[in-house]
Amino acid sequence: MVSRRQALAAAALLAAPAARAQATWPDRPIRVVVPFAAGGNADVIARILQPRLSEKLGQPVVVENRPGAGGAVGAAEVARARPDGYTLLIGSNGPLSVNPAVQARLPYDAERDFAAIAMAMQVPHCLMVQQGAPQRSLADVIAASRAQPDALGAGTAGVASATHLSLEAFKLVSGARILHVPYRGGGAALPDFVAGNIPMLFTEFSTALPLHRDSKGRILAVASLTRLNALPDVPTMIEQGVPGFTAASYVGLLAPAGTPPEVLRRLGEAMAAIVAEADFQRRMEAMGGETASGALATPAGFSAFIRDDLNRSREVVRSAGITAQ
Repeated sequence: MVSRRQALAAAALLAAPAARAQATWPDRPIRVVVPFAAGGNADVIARILQPRLSEKLGQPVVVENRPGAGGAVGAAEVARARPDGYTLLIGSNGPLSVNPAVQARLPYDAERDFAAIAMAMQVPHCLMVQQGAPQRSLADVIAASRAQPDALGAGTAGVASATHLSLEAFKLVSGARILHVPYRGGGAALPDFVAGNIPMLFTEFSTALPLHRDSKGRILAVASLTRLNALPDVPTMIEQGVPGFTAASYVGLLAPAGTPPEVLRRLGEAMAAIVAEADFQRRMEAMGGETASGALATPAGFSAFIRDDLNRSREVVRSAGITAQ
């Protein structure tokens, strides 16, 4: 029979290598997986974070794109990775809030397979109309859509995309009768909108901002808590009579569940320092985004945000009858 002293000694021997690994982490390059193709918001944020994380952690940081299935391929790869702090995920609405709300089966569990580290930024969603459209406010759009249901169409990034869910959530709380016009990605809707083939876009602010500045469309309202510094003359949806309505695409850093607490602490400290940098904040604002602040830049706050966003997504999917295609 093994004595209690022997059992404790064996446990100490097993724990010693893990403790040493935490103490020396990181001692080799860190891989950051972006579950989308190069060029999108998540990829751009990853490459802005890359040199900053490398500087603060003292090791090279390598960004790898693993696109597929709306972010599910890359997310699953990180979920299966060894939880040692050397494989991280750039997470966003798709793999963390949208896919789990729409798809019954995923190769990972968004709620249990990841440890949140910190949000980096959010890009609010917005409603844009044609430059010459008669609608001058959100109330005008809602009234016109009720008068002629589905006569006003709004393009989004596709069925069961983050912007589609935001549009459906807006319709639910405002009573608007807007026709959903799905595209294969937010950028794919732009040529049709510029050509005048669709009346409106419900899209990310960063996508709509260049069109607004070039007078190729008008942003009527942003789905943020406060007006954005990049376009302070445009009111929020809350200001225009849609109480409490916010919607955004977010990007943040996560690790596989089970990553040692000391490693998560160091990653969290590095991210908190990065999002506090004035230069990082300027770059996010130039992209039409908002840098994460306060609790959102902490593991607990980011984790709570993801959980709440997933619950909201599930409710919208249920109410609007959205199914994956």
